Amino acid sequence: MGKNILITGGAGFIGSHLIKLFVQKYPNYQIYNLDALTYAGNLESLKDIESADNYHFIHGDITDLDFIGQCFKKHAISDVIHLAAESHVDRSISDPLIFIKTNVLGTASLLQAARDNWGSQPGHLFYHVSTDEVYGSLGEKGFFYEDTAYDPRSPYSASKASSDHFVRAFHHTYGLPVVLSNCSNNYGPHQFPEKLIPLFINNILEKKSLPVYGKGVNVRDWLYVVDHARAIDNIFHKGSVGETYNIGGHNEWRNIDLIKLLCKLMDQKLGRSPGTSEKLITYVKDRAGHDMRYAIDASKIKKELGWEPSLQFEEGLSLTIDWYLENKDWLENVTSGSYRDYYEKMYEGKLT
Repeated sequence: MGKNILITGGAGFIGSHLIKLFVQKYPNYQIYNLDALTYAGNLESLKDIESADNYHFIHGDITDLDFIGQCFKKHAISDVIHLAAESHVDRSISDPLIFIKTNVLGTASLLQAARDNWGSQPGHLFYHVSTDEVYGSLGEKGFFYEDTAYDPRSPYSASKASSDHFVRAFHHTYGLPVVLSNCSNNYGPHQFPEKLIPLFINNILEKKSLPVYGKGVNVRDWLYVVDHARAIDNIFHKGSVGETYNIGGHNEWRNIDLIKLLCKLMDQKLGRSPGTSEKLITYVKDRAGHDMRYAIDASKIKKELGWEPSLQFEEGLSLTIDWYLENKDWLENVTSGSYRDYYEKMYEGKLT
C-alpha cells in the first residue's frame, strides 16, 4: 500500500540515512524531505537518490504552521517521521531560545497540522524521534527504560522532553496516532563535525588539539546511524500506536577511552607513529551541567520488533573513519566559515 510520508530534517545526519533507506526500500512510497537547511543540513548527503521518482525535497521551516498545513494538503501527507531538531547540547547552552522554537513550537506545529488534516481517520502515523537525554543522568549502574521518569538537565534535553510530552498529549487528548523512540548517541558517515567523533577526526587530520571536557570520564552509549535507521523502519511499520521504544547500541564507552581508540585507529590508517594523535588531547573546562552517564535498555524493541544493533563500536568506528578519510572534500566544505569561529570561541582558542 502506497504512502506519502513527510520526513522532517531529512537533510540532516540521521534523516539523510533514513531517507535513503526508505526511498530505496519502498518504491511505492512517496518520500517528502522537509528541511530548513540550517548549518547542519546538507543535500550532498542525498546525491545518490535525489533523482529517484519517489523522492521530493521541500525547503521550509517546521515552525511555520500555515506552510506546514499547505504541505499536508498539497502532497496528501499520510504519515510523518519527525527528526528535525536543534540537537547540539553546547549550542543549547549558549542559545536556548532557538531550541525552544524549533524543538517545541516546531513539533507542536506538525502535530496541529496532522490533527487538522487527518482528524480521526485511520491509517495514519505521527512518529516522533527523540533522545535518551530526556531521562537525565545515570550513576555507575542502571539503565534507561521506556518508563524511566524524565529529568532533563540541559536546554536541549528540556526542549526534547517538552516535545515528547506534546506528542503524547495530542495522542491522549485528540486520539492522534503516534509512536515515539528515544535513542542513544549516533555516529557514522555524514555527521556534522560539531559532534565528538567527526570533530576529532577532522582535528586529527589537521593536527589540531582534541578538547576533552573535564577528565573525559563521562559515559555514552553509541549507536551506528545505519542501525538507527533500521530501527526507525521497524518501529514505523511494526510498532504499536501510543508506545515508546528505546533504541540503544549496547556500546558504553567513557569519552576518554573512545578518544584514545579513535587516535589509535587514525594513526594506523594515516600511517603515523603510534601515539602521535593521542598527544593532541587537551583537557578543557567541563561543560555546564554535564550528564555523567547514559545507558539504554533496548530489550523492548528486540523482544517486540526483532531489532538489535548489527555492529559493535570498534567495527562501526573503523567504517566511520574510512568514510571521512575518503570524503575529505565533504569534511572541508562543512568545516568552513562560522563553524570554525564558533568552536575557536567555545574552546578558548585551543583548537589551533
